[in-house]
Amino acid sequence: MRRVLAFAVVGGVGFLTDAGVLALLLRATPLGPFSARILAIAAAMLVTFWLNRSFTFGRSDRGLAVEGARYGGVGISAALLNYAVYSAILLAFPALWPVLAVAIASIVAMVWSFLGYSRFVFGASVASK
Repeated sequence: MRRVLAFAVVGGVGFLTDAGVLALLLRATPLGPFSARILAIAAAMLVTFWLNRSFTFGRSDRGLAVEGARYGGVGISAALLNYAVYSAILLAFPALWPVLAVAIASIVAMVWSFLGYSRFVFGASVASK
């Protein structure tokens, strides 16, 4: 249960990073909500990798490079799912505030990423079982 709670807290920080970077880019640059979101997702993924590695799951026995690559793979798949849901919401409801669409899409991707990170990234390797 501690892991789920820590993951939720890290996810909250990731959401704030994602939504904050998105809002900042929308306000301060000519980027639209779709291209700005790609940069916001990348920033959030970097923040959550370090927090999940440090506080939620701990380091695996794979080493930083392999762990980072696996995290990136799961993170990219979760981000694609997140972006697809975000895009579908904005296309279906164009007047909706983009940050609200981020919140909804993030909840959908959260379950996918928890399972991937806990089993594929930070779980014990086959050699250590």
